[in-house]
Amino acid sequence: MKAKLEIIRGKIKALLMQDHNMLILAALIGFLAGFASTAFRWMIEFFGIVFSTKGLSWLGITGTALPFLLPLMPMFGGIVTGIICHFFPDAVKENGVHRVMHAVALKAGKIRKRTLITCSATSALTIGSGGSAGREGPTVQIGSAVGSALGNLFHLSRERVRVLVGCGAAAGIAASFNAPLAGVLFALEIILGDFTIHTFSPIIVASVIGTATGRALEGNEITFHVPVHELVSYSEIILYLFLGLLCGLVSRLFTLVYFKSNDFFEEKVRIPKILKPALGGLIVGLISIGFPAVLGNGYDFMEKALSGELLWSMAFLLIFLKIISTSVTLGSGGLGGVFAPSLFIGAMLGSAFGALVHDISPNLTASPETYALVGMGAVAGAVMQAPLTNILMLFELTNDYTIILPIMITCIVSAYTFRGFSKNSIYIQKLLKEGINIQHGREVSILNSIRVDEVMNKEVTTILEGMPFRKILETISHSKNFYFPVINSQGEMSGILSFHMVREMIFEEELGDLVVANDLSVKPVKSLTPDTNLNQAMELFAHLDVEQLPVVHKNDPKRVIGMVNRGEVVAAYNREVLVSEFDR
Repeated sequence: MKAKLEIIRGKIKALLMQDHNMLILAALIGFLAGFASTAFRWMIEFFGIVFSTKGLSWLGITGTALPFLLPLMPMFGGIVTGIICHFFPDAVKENGVHRVMHAVALKAGKIRKRTLITCSATSALTIGSGGSAGREGPTVQIGSAVGSALGNLFHLSRERVRVLVGCGAAAGIAASFNAPLAGVLFALEIILGDFTIHTFSPIIVASVIGTATGRALEGNEITFHVPVHELVSYSEIILYLFLGLLCGLVSRLFTLVYFKSNDFFEEKVRIPKILKPALGGLIVGLISIGFPAVLGNGYDFMEKALSGELLWSMAFLLIFLKIISTSVTLGSGGLGGVFAPSLFIGAMLGSAFGALVHDISPNLTASPETYALVGMGAVAGAVMQAPLTNILMLFELTNDYTIILPIMITCIVSAYTFRGFSKNSIYIQKLLKEGINIQHGREVSILNSIRVDEVMNKEVTTILEGMPFRKILETISHSKNFYFPVINSQGEMSGILSFHMVREMIFEEELGDLVVANDLSVKPVKSLTPDTNLNQAMELFAHLDVEQLPVVHKNDPKRVIGMVNRGEVVAAYNREVLVSEFDR
């Protein structure tokens, strides 16, 4: 039976190797990812009911207790999230857009299938209970996991699996926002970073099918209902330039607070890890007593900003409260995305700025809600470093070419202002903090993942400082090494002797007893430690132009514990590449 299945799988793989047949698989992924995205929204809505007045009434809790219990809902959601994270730590760690980017860049697009469950459950709990996070990040993770699962099911090549992961991400975003163009650009600009025809076509198909699936299940509803906007005067472009600058600065503030919060909960909060999401939920719940807008993804309050129903003072205050709430939610261990919070922050900033300039010059400026719309795309575009995606997304939301001009200029200025502080998106920054640099390429990252102690040779031929030249020749003739640490009577390395140096003097017979090892050794010695990664080792090999380097004890830089060969480093890299291919 197993043999028959393998034959069938092989035939399907052969068919899928043809580009036009890949479109069929892309369509299937679009349908599945669109369905999964919609089901995830239903999960959030379900938990939103559970952690609400209605949910409490199911437990028989009514009356005066409700006002006191409702702010505690994010904490209760955090308790359940903490328990799931405790029992499935590895699966939970793989959540997030940055993890999809990591999988695409360095892991041949391989994403564990169980992340579909863990990501859906934890993120839905966090958002549904009131945690300040967005559904778009988990949606990307879910859609990408679908694409990865199908690609690996048929043992497709690394490149094709990467494309299918992008298809899943595009379909998820498209279904979530009812925005097929935004889905396509998100996958190409953020996930893949590749705009070739071989990636473009399947992703378009997946995005279209994902959008159609979402519309069939949820109706053809747009995410935000916005009025008609217009550019009142071309001189208004100057104001949008200034708004772009502000959006870039606020985006930078958001990422700083976000990472500071992560560090705070990881290093300073001395409570069991399982309880940290609950603490984050409690803080958000307390903030929500006075400002309920910080709860969840904040779409309802974004609608108010886009309809001009918010006072500028409230909008301005919500900028900072949302930054704090999102940072606390995600920093404490809650699961969710930063896309929706970025949109919220941008909407509040744009609304406050728009109200200010409109009060000053009502005849020459658009309404505050127009600036709110533009601010949404500008902050999200800067945080994600994906201005094109957000420009197209807002165009799909408005279907108005007139407003596209201020959107374009504001998004670009915001993105470049942000780049003045950091050239990396929040996703890349998160990977860098974990020691993963996908921008270096797969080769460097593989070398970064292997330590020296995994490849070093512990059989070291050492030479005493006082050893005469004649004895040196006898010693190295029985060694497989080309470099020999020279040590003193205490066993401490004082220099290095190379076979090349000895070979040049081999016919100088008169040196036999006159010259000792200390006279020939090179000082000072460049060495490695066991925890040095192989990328750093290769850089040192190249800098010194040598084939071998000594490895010294981490706490005793004069005690030699091994030798590393350049050839062994290359061999280790090749083995890792081969293993990753077979693991697929």
